[in-house]
Amino acid sequence: MAVKAPVTGSVEDPAVLMHQGLGLGAFNNLPPRKALHALYECCNSVVLAADLARGRPYGDHGDLFRKADALLFALSEDSVDTMLQAYPHLGRRPRSRKSQAEQCSVWDDRPEVMAKLEAAAKRYERRFGFGFVMFVGGSDAEGVLTAINDRLHHDADTERKMVRNELAKINRTRLERMLGPEGGYQNW
Repeated sequence: MAVKAPVTGSVEDPAVLMHQGLGLGAFNNLPPRKALHALYECCNSVVLAADLARGRPYGDHGDLFRKADALLFALSEDSVDTMLQAYPHLGRRPRSRKSQAEQCSVWDDRPEVMAKLEAAAKRYERRFGFGFVMFVGGSDAEGVLTAINDRLHHDADTERKMVRNELAKINRTRLERMLGPEGGYQNW
């Protein structure tokens, strides 16, 4: 889930998402299908991406972020479950440049820590019926392990709310990367 990736100015760099650093103006002016694709890259939901694309133009980044949050929190549980299927498991792509901003990159060189993390993630999935999702925001493997163990104490309704909050943080980070700074980068 999301630690900010370093941004380079080149779309040839493998660490750059397809739609990274567009700028709000360019995003607002994308053809509908391209806007849908850029948004889907951020939120893993066709429903959410389509509604956000139809909401254009956005006056500023905050308008887009607020709309994304409102739409996410209005989604059905089935739609959220579909989104969750797109999130990779913890530690599955360690040190990948493309995934360094996501929970799948959480890694610890100590095998015992990774084994505990994997076991906790499996307990979580058995308990709630979906994989663990978290905005990692610089957390290390032990921090994520602590979060999983804490969240295992939640009832299902509380955990569903936590999941939406975590998805909102992840979406925000991905949307920020998609837009880049005001005006975007010069490669667009």
